[in-house]
Amino acid sequence: MKENDNAMDSNDTSNSYDDVASTTDVDKSEDNNKNDSPLEKGFLVFFTAKGGFFREWVIPIIAAIGIALLINKFLVYNVYIPSESMVPTLNVGDKLMVTRVYDTSKIQRGDIIVFYSEELDEILIKRAIGLPGDHIVIHNGIVNINGEDIKEDYVKNNEKLNKVLEFDVPENKFFFLGDNRSRSNDARRWINPYIDASNIQGKARIKFYPFKDFGRLT
Repeated sequence: MKENDNAMDSNDTSNSYDDVASTTDVDKSEDNNKNDSPLEKGFLVFFTAKGGFFREWVIPIIAAIGIALLINKFLVYNVYIPSESMVPTLNVGDKLMVTRVYDTSKIQRGDIIVFYSEELDEILIKRAIGLPGDHIVIHNGIVNINGEDIKEDYVKNNEKLNKVLEFDVPENKFFFLGDNRSRSNDARRWINPYIDASNIQGKARIKFYPFKDFGRLT
């Protein structure tokens, strides 16, 4: 219609014959439209009318999906807890919000981290205990790092074994344990106890399900 309007504006200075011709053309167009089927008319109105379906619904939905996919890929995603290895902090069926980790130098001892284990070929979630360069000694359930016992209020079912376990965390590697020490398959039991920084995927921030347990993870 915009093109027709422009055409008529350009003919404002033309004679009456041209005006009549323009009017006749419009009338003929209207007559032709009268022959359109109700389905065709409905289709045209549905998709081309101002505020129509495409502009009002399809484009916003596609944009929202695209934004959600970008956020999920680069910023935030959700995980489901399938095992008891992090009880009591995380229980089977819990759902968490995880933020992507791009700078592993910001990981702190005690952070709950999602990572890929090449040895197990699985995505795991454990607590970061050893950082690059740490010397770790585990004896009778006590974890000593660089000569100092660490306080672990989050630990359940601690394994108080007489056997002394020692680890030296290489540069660019991390050492992970589960909070449920007697049930967790973690660095103490792996052939290679260290996870490379390149396999760190995210940091668990919030438990959002079940709703009664909603809150920030520590």
